[in-house]
Amino acid sequence: MRAEKKYLIAEVEKHLKKSDYVILANFTGVTVADAAELRQKLAVEKAEFHVVKNSSLRVAAKALGLPDIESALTGPTAVVVGGKNSPGIAKVLGQFFKDKQKLEIKAGVLGNKLITAKQVGLLADMPSLETLRSRLLGLFNQPAGMFVRIINAVPQAVVNVLEAKTRSAKAS
Repeated sequence: MRAEKKYLIAEVEKHLKKSDYVILANFTGVTVADAAELRQKLAVEKAEFHVVKNSSLRVAAKALGLPDIESALTGPTAVVVGGKNSPGIAKVLGQFFKDKQKLEIKAGVLGNKLITAKQVGLLADMPSLETLRSRLLGLFNQPAGMFVRIINAVPQAVVNVLEAKTRSAKAS
């Protein structure tokens, strides 16, 4: 294998190792300005957009033990990797497609499982990681708050009875 080909494969491997997911996209019709805009939006989520050769991606994916992505390797391919918030990144890609009508999701790899373009779309519909965390904390706080209100109810009832007794004593 030629040195430059080895270098390209090593670069793709380095990109694939950046996260536990990879989203494959067809970037036909995406201009340089569009790609720069997408990269900027993905940078907010700490993700990256890279155009790769299908042959290099095929060899790198096989070397890293990723599932068979052969069916998605038709036409020009870009990979989106990096960041911890895969639903947020899928949302950015979905919104970019709606706005520009240029970028098409081919498939993805989540964990070590191949997912379809439709499943990537479902991933985009999931709440963000921050939203899920806040909901979970809310669930943890809810029983504690109810417990405090129950514990507080008995003394509050005694106080209310005493206040009513004081008011009735003043009225008479």
